[in-house]
Amino acid sequence: MLLGCIGDDFTGSSDIANTLARCGMAVTQYCRIPEKPADPAIEAGVVALKSRTVPAAEAVEKSLAAVDWLLAQGCRQIVFKYCSTFDSTPEGNIGPVTQALAERLGENRVLMCPAFPANGRSVYQGHLFVGDRLLSESGMRDHPLTPMTESDLRRWLACQTDWPVNHIAFDVVARGNSAIIRELESGERAMIVVDAIEDRNLIEIGRAARDRKLVTGGSGIALGLAENFRDAGLLQAGGGTWTGADGGSAVLCGSCSEATRRQIARHLAAHPGCEVSVDALVEGTTDAARVAAWLLERAHSGPLAYTSADPHIVSSTQEKYGRERTASAVEAFFGEVARRLRDNGTGKIVTAGGETSGAIVEGLAIERLDIGPEIAPGVPAVRDPDSGLCLALKSGNFGQDDFFARAIAVLETAGTQQRRHAP
Repeated sequence: MLLGCIGDDFTGSSDIANTLARCGMAVTQYCRIPEKPADPAIEAGVVALKSRTVPAAEAVEKSLAAVDWLLAQGCRQIVFKYCSTFDSTPEGNIGPVTQALAERLGENRVLMCPAFPANGRSVYQGHLFVGDRLLSESGMRDHPLTPMTESDLRRWLACQTDWPVNHIAFDVVARGNSAIIRELESGERAMIVVDAIEDRNLIEIGRAARDRKLVTGGSGIALGLAENFRDAGLLQAGGGTWTGADGGSAVLCGSCSEATRRQIARHLAAHPGCEVSVDALVEGTTDAARVAAWLLERAHSGPLAYTSADPHIVSSTQEKYGRERTASAVEAFFGEVARRLRDNGTGKIVTAGGETSGAIVEGLAIERLDIGPEIAPGVPAVRDPDSGLCLALKSGNFGQDDFFARAIAVLETAGTQQRRHAP
């Protein structure tokens, strides 16, 4: 294994796995830290953790265990992948995990770039933008778990680490990887926020990172990394195969993002839907068996079960029952629904929301995922090679308005997925 990636949630992990597969690497996504060595044919291994919103100390412990396994597989470089909207709180977990990984790897200057231009995320003058709006003015300001009220990544990161936080400005990035390398090699220990507004900037940043032991960012940071290994003659040529699944389908949605709420409205216009009250889940008046049975009866009509609501309603529910109790009830519910669907012949499950996706993958006890064709920027089709179940694990903010129908169609498609180099 050449490149090891640690993702702080399951959707983000499939996001960077998708990028690396598009760039021509043989990729596998692991849904927990494996107990056995990896297949020697795997060039990039992505360890998906559910560590974005756990206590910082727990996130650090999980991430260090993941990096130890990846290093044991021979990885020459580690990527810590977090969300392109830098989802975190003033306590972490991005800063504490980055610092712990850097200290474990002996790296003293760490690139930090969450930019993902294909989905409208850019970093300029150290500030993160969503489309043409500052992050703090986007829907992320109302996120129920990680409300992003600060757009200056330097200021937000400085709350999370005792390392200095520096910045490589866009005028340096625009001059290419040689200029970036000079900035990287000059100075003392620091986490370094790097500007990027286009894919070509990310490619240059990735190329500049060829000798770094640790790189961090959104999935876009990986665009230039595969070429570094290709230049060294370390990648094997070839393609991968993708075979869709038979059986019915279902969409399970727990995100309250603006994008997901648009997707729900679009899907409900032509498909059956079942809204599940979070209050009912916490109070035990709605159960997974009933909802799974409803979905199975409509499995060939693309049915949707969802708990999404206005973020202010979610916040009110959390205040009423407590954040941990609310999250635990929702995640346990979706995990059990997914198990019942799979065990009763459902072949395709589409999810929305990072926490929801993580709960479903954990509930299904999936060990690893094969990476298939891209459904939307940052969202590939994936397959559990043990059961044959095909999934789409979508971050709440990603995807077209008709994403759910698109995803079901891709999960049904059989054929050969050729490796292709990203531009």
